[in-house]
Amino acid sequence: MSLELKNIEKKVGVDTYIYPTNLKLEKNTINVLLGSTLAGKTTLMQIMAGLDKPSAGEIWFNNENVTNVKVQKRNVSMVYQQFINYPNFTVYENIASPLKITGVDNNEIKQRVGKVAELLKLSPMLDKKPNELSGGQQQRTALARALIKDSDLILLDEPLANLDFKLREELREELPKLFENRECIVVYATTEPSDALMIGGNTATLLEGRVVQYGKTLDVYNNPNNLTSAEVFSDPPMNITEINKAGDTCSILESKTSWKSKLNIKDGNYKIGIRPHNISIEKKSNNSVEIKGKVLISELSGSESLVHFQHGKSNWVSLSSGSHQINIGEEMKLYMNVDECLFFDQNNRLVKNG
Repeated sequence: MSLELKNIEKKVGVDTYIYPTNLKLEKNTINVLLGSTLAGKTTLMQIMAGLDKPSAGEIWFNNENVTNVKVQKRNVSMVYQQFINYPNFTVYENIASPLKITGVDNNEIKQRVGKVAELLKLSPMLDKKPNELSGGQQQRTALARALIKDSDLILLDEPLANLDFKLREELREELPKLFENRECIVVYATTEPSDALMIGGNTATLLEGRVVQYGKTLDVYNNPNNLTSAEVFSDPPMNITEINKAGDTCSILESKTSWKSKLNIKDGNYKIGIRPHNISIEKKSNNSVEIKGKVLISELSGSESLVHFQHGKSNWVSLSSGSHQINIGEEMKLYMNVDECLFFDQNNRLVKNG
């Protein structure tokens, strides 16, 4: 089983929503579409489902061209961020509806509804109607209805966005387990890099209608093939600056901060990307380089401290564990783990990781 997009393109008038895209998804895989709002994730999923037709290109499923096959004739489930339920059905009836349509035995329906309802914390609500539920409970009902169906293709368009933090964390861990033994292809769209890392599988980074990179999630994260893919896969935003390498010395051009390195790349100017969690308030290793900054914004978020600061002429971001009270305008020392720097050439292509 595989789903293959061959030179898929989507235009509406003079606007291009999806640029020519080639992508092949295999069975028993979870595939994350990662990108900001308007990156093209939903459009791509609707084309995969048959809810929308591409302007050019073909969609192949199981070696069959399904480009013009209607969604009703495809074995597809889809869940949107905006939940959709049958208002006159109970939660049980909503979840069971795909199985009843296909004539599944009532005892099996009861067993399968019970299992997915337990997973999604819906067991006490099976007799309620959707208008008696909170927004998060309604979203879980819509998600359960999609999960209970034996679909060849399951499309999840930011399905956890309306859930509270604790349940979102639980489901991100449970989703991969839920699909482990199912003969299907799962596509999960999100704006959150943390979703991709937690879910695992494969990830495609998207920007403005283009698939920038596709591969195993950790490979894309650790070895982005270019600066654009690295930026898509970083939240808070990646810090980017220009450096010069001369011999075994690397120097940030705008601040003259330097460190020793045995990098096996040519001397010259490069761009480096450093993720915020690799810049900390406290020194963590011998390869942490001291940098100075003027605090612009300081935020506390649970067990983490987010500091926006000016370094040289640029604004940088640091994300440190622990709660640290820092004053705006304060000149402070921070520590950058240079082992985690990503080096890009002047064409924004990755040349060295760490």
